[in-house]
Amino acid sequence: MKKIITLCLFVFALFLGTQSAVAQNSNLEVKKKTNTIVNAKAAKETKALRKIVGFEKVQMDDVYEVIREYTYHTYLIENPDLTQGKEPKKIATVNEELDNNMKSVLTEEQFKRFKNYHNN
Repeated sequence: MKKIITLCLFVFALFLGTQSAVAQNSNLEVKKKTNTIVNAKAAKETKALRKIVGFEKVQMDDVYEVIREYTYHTYLIENPDLTQGKEPKKIATVNEELDNNMKSVLTEEQFKRFKNYHNN
C-alpha cells in the first residue's frame, strides 16, 4: 500500500513539473516571436533612417540599438497582453528616451533631420 501511495505521489509531482515546463516553453516562444518582430522592424527603420538622416556606418550599430529599444517598448505598448502584468512605459516616456538617445548618437544636423522624419 505504501508503494502505491508513493508511486501516486511521484506521478502527481511529475505531472505538476510537466505543466510548469510547458508554461515556460510557451513564454519562451512568445519572447522569441517578439524579439524577431522587434529586430526586423528595427533593422528596417535603421535602413530607412540611414538614407534620410545620412549617418555614418560607424553610427549604424548605435542607431540600431536605440531604434530597437524604442521599437520594443512601443510593441509592448501596442500589445499589453505581452507584459505579463507589468505596466509598460508610457509613449511619452518612450519618445523622450528615443530623442535623448538619438541626440547622443547623432550630430546636431543629423538629429534635426531625424526629428523632421520622426515627427511626420
